[in-house]
Amino acid sequence: MIDEITMKLHGDDMILSALKEDISSEDLSSNCVLSGYCEGEAELLCKQTGVIAGLSVFARTFTLLDPRVRVTFFAEDGEEAEKGKKLAVVRGDMRAILAGERTALNFLQRMSGIATATRAIVKLLEGTGILLADTRKTTPNMRLFEKYAVRVGGGTNHRYNLSDAIMLKDNHIGAAGGVKQAIAAAKRYASFMTKIEVETETLEQVDDAVEAGADVIMLDNMPDEMMREAVRRIAGRALVEISGNVTKENIERLKGIGADIISSGALTHSSPILDLSLKNLHAV
Repeated sequence: MIDEITMKLHGDDMILSALKEDISSEDLSSNCVLSGYCEGEAELLCKQTGVIAGLSVFARTFTLLDPRVRVTFFAEDGEEAEKGKKLAVVRGDMRAILAGERTALNFLQRMSGIATATRAIVKLLEGTGILLADTRKTTPNMRLFEKYAVRVGGGTNHRYNLSDAIMLKDNHIGAAGGVKQAIAAAKRYASFMTKIEVETETLEQVDDAVEAGADVIMLDNMPDEMMREAVRRIAGRALVEISGNVTKENIERLKGIGADIISSGALTHSSPILDLSLKNLHAV
């Protein structure tokens, strides 16, 4: 589960990596117009209505460049901000503000876009008891922030990485020789604390997964009627996850299938950014 503590423990390395990508030796554009320290401030503006996520990452980007930079917020993560709202004021050395601007906005826009898309689908699932989960289809080196954004938007996190849980997909099943064999191998290998999820594509695989004692059964890209039959066969003996091309546009037809979880890779791999801008930088 991704929370603020996890973000603080692991976020700095990711932010520093992004800053190093953008600044290999110096910020030529800023240093040519500013020869030394000059106090200034700029405003973070919301140019598109949406859910804000990643404000702490935004601020940390600047303080890693210069710990004297101060960010005053007028919004918080999870808030649905209206277009035109002033979200924050950044104050400090204008060289640090200029150098960190693009990286800070890249994080905040990406995370806010994911939170906005997640919130839209969560609202469509209200009252159903169905959890909306993300997947591992994340941007390389951005998983921590993208999965945090899903939680801010009201979704839940699937396994964070390969060490979190056993998830037997088609190739694992093929390597083991079948669903029952794969689950048996998992039970022999794993701790009693480790959950086992199995990806199924046919009703026969569903039956095998139930019989072998899977904790979670994923119904992957099945037709609706097949999924309903699968839920009937599972009969509460395992959690049921629906996956495969889940979007806001088709979520309505999935609500009545009977699943416990609907997972969507699109939350992290296809959500558009939220339009935000750092404007009006001036000396103070």
